[in-house]
Amino acid sequence: MNAKQPRRENDTLAWFKSSYSAGDGGQCVEVAGIPSNVHVRDSKDTSRPGLVVGASAWAAFVGFAGR
Repeated sequence: MNAKQPRRENDTLAWFKSSYSAGDGGQCVEVAGIPSNVHVRDSKDTSRPGLVVGASAWAAFVGFAGR
């Protein structure tokens, strides 16, 4: 997986919290997708740098994690 830090303009992305979030302050992520990349960040501290991964790498991860 090739990960890199998102650029500043990512503040305009439409972020979605994980559907597995229990809302009890546990570990949770948010994702925002564009056609070629998926942006991932910590939902509790959105000011910290996140990751950007290619759409195909994200699809492979989700497919593996969903088993």
